[in-house]
This record gives sequence, structure tokens and C-alpha cells, in this order.
Amino acid sequence: MANVSGIALGMIETRGLVPAIEAADAMTKAAEVRLVGRQFVGGGYVTVLVRGETGAVNAAVRAGADACERVGDGLVAAHIIARVHNEVENILPTSPDTGLGGRDGDLSQAIA
Repeated sequence: MANVSGIALGMIETRGLVPAIEAADAMTKAAEVRLVGRQFVGGGYVTVLVRGETGAVNAAVRAGADACERVGDGLVAAHIIARVHNEVENILPTSPDTGLGGRDGDLSQAIA
């Protein structure tokens, strides 16, 4: 990710893909954020990540968490990091065009 210091990171972890898609949809509709990807964590858990200005990411994560809870028991965690440290940037997804399109994408490897 090119020069994103000072840009907030928002994360929502869900139990299942349907709540993850619902959360991603709500987050991108609620605020001016960029969906940077998703991680299949294993055991049916999916984490969706967004980037943007702190206020926008905060609003997006709240909307995503609310939407996820409406789907059922899918919300596991929601978290925002206002200014991600440069060392943490190294482990974040770097492909800006990766979406929720299945298990074949760059960000879909399971972490066990």
C-alpha cells in the first residue's frame, strides 16, 4: 500500500461469509472508505478490512457491525486503528482491487 500512513484501518471479523458480505456492503455504503480485502481466517471466520480517514472508518465500522448483527449471530469483533504503524503495514493486504470474490483471490489463504 503506497504511503497510507495516517490512514485509519477498520476491521470486522464475522462468523461466516454472509455476515462478512453484509458488513462490507454496509461499510462501503455508509462512508467514503476503500474496501481493501478480506481474509478467510479459518474455522468459518472472515475478516473484512477497510481504509480511509478516521471519521469515515469509524462510521463505516459501526454501520458494518450493525448490519452484521442484523444477519444473525455473525459479528465476532469490530476494531479501528486510527494510525497504523509502519511495521504493521507490512502484514496488511496490499491489493486495492481485491474484493469478496471467492477463495481464489490473493487474500484468501487460511491462517491456521
